[in-house]
Amino acid sequence: MNAWLILPIAWPLAAGALGLALSGSNTAQRLIAVIGAVGQLVAAVVLLLTVNAQGTQVLHMGSWPAPFGISLVADHFASFVLVAGSLAGCASVIFAALTVGRQRLTHGYFVLTNVLLAAVAGAFLTGDLFNLYVWFEVMLIASFVLLAMGPYPRQAAGATNYVALNLVASATFLVGAGVAYALTGTLNFADLALRLPLVESRPLVLILAALLIAAFASKAAAYPLSAWLPSSYHTPAPDVSALFAGLLTKVGVYALARSVTLFFPEDALVRNVVLGLAGLTMLVGVFGALAQFNMRRLLSFHIASQVGYMLMGLGLLTPLALAGTTFYMAQHMITKTALFLVAGVVERRTGTGYLKRLGGLYRTNLALTVVFALAALSLAGIPPFAGFVAKFTLVRAGTAVESWVIVGISIVVSLLTLMSMVKIWNEAFWKDRPEGEVEHDAARMHALPRSVPRWVVILPAGTLALASVAMGFAAGPLMEYAIAAGEELADRSVYIEAVLGEDAWADLETMTVEAMEASR
Repeated sequence: MNAWLILPIAWPLAAGALGLALSGSNTAQRLIAVIGAVGQLVAAVVLLLTVNAQGTQVLHMGSWPAPFGISLVADHFASFVLVAGSLAGCASVIFAALTVGRQRLTHGYFVLTNVLLAAVAGAFLTGDLFNLYVWFEVMLIASFVLLAMGPYPRQAAGATNYVALNLVASATFLVGAGVAYALTGTLNFADLALRLPLVESRPLVLILAALLIAAFASKAAAYPLSAWLPSSYHTPAPDVSALFAGLLTKVGVYALARSVTLFFPEDALVRNVVLGLAGLTMLVGVFGALAQFNMRRLLSFHIASQVGYMLMGLGLLTPLALAGTTFYMAQHMITKTALFLVAGVVERRTGTGYLKRLGGLYRTNLALTVVFALAALSLAGIPPFAGFVAKFTLVRAGTAVESWVIVGISIVVSLLTLMSMVKIWNEAFWKDRPEGEVEHDAARMHALPRSVPRWVVILPAGTLALASVAMGFAAGPLMEYAIAAGEELADRSVYIEAVLGEDAWADLETMTVEAMEASR
């Protein structure tokens, strides 16, 4: 059954290669892209069920044992977010298959999309720092081309900001990986977790922590390293924005979660830094959102704000808090993608994404209105939706350890998030649309194809919105899975023993004794 570990990566890669081979047929490219995304989702679900039944799954590539070879690892945390990411990616690809024009198809749009999906899965499943860096770079290359694919200056400006800041983050990550190898002689996650406590120089360990936190916080769009996100996510075609919104920042959060829980679980300074980043990210993101009148730009600021909630669980670092982070990541991938898909449909149908130029959508498209309302209520944390379950779990975890400041910030930000969702509702759906508004050139480029029925393009967003609702009503069993993930993250011995074997802790004792003798 461990072979399922490779399929979420191999399936979209194979679909991308086949799509490249059949680049002369637009129909074949669309079909192959959808098959690749659906195949990844099926493989991710099977992997999750396997983990739930048998525990952490490990695949040593080429039968090389860890830490010498490449290892793929799926525990409760990785499998849960992988399923959510695969579902969000699948919906985005289906939306793109219905709406992408011939011009972008000829430039390899769906090939790059499948490569991006494979890179995200690879980052979730990899078991070492070097291959995490490789998947980050594959993801960066594919996303940069997708972001820049178009004739408008705003796309070039957005892509420039995106790639410049992400390249700095990648360079920081690479330096961090080099420091980790210099200190321990390994890059395998489990082996690093064993060897870092043996490093005598605490300043060097703190330097490593600073490098990794800076790199991954930038990838996650945590403040003050989040400027690239709101300046770029609203610039490409709506299908690209939706794909990015659900996936990219969560890979950064995932990497940060692995680093904090495996490498620095007992370092109070690291936890306090992450908790401080969480509070600042929540506040800056939500205040930025309240000031916006472009629908996708507003939602982009909210991505950063919601990342703050995920970091809150990492800063608290209790099993319940980590379970909250796990659940929050999964529901946010689904909910935020649904909202961006709604924004994409609005732009394609009305010719604009500026709220002041919109209005009356509840009269002209009730189905789209309902989809937006469901996703918006979940994002704002209104019961009984999934967003409420995630936020309530984090608040409970914060009150349990008496972290009143971050708990207060999280509640205030939740209320401000609701205000911004009401703002979109009032401006785009409730009020009458101003007279005399005309379509703009950028919107005409992304207009819906005439051959596609109006109701069909709502289905991907509607499916995700219903999935978000289902997560709220099925919170019991899903939270049990998330709690299992939180307990595993809090007890790193589970991960280490799964990768290195049950004798790993005995080996640690041996290495500790040897290190003490050598120091004498």
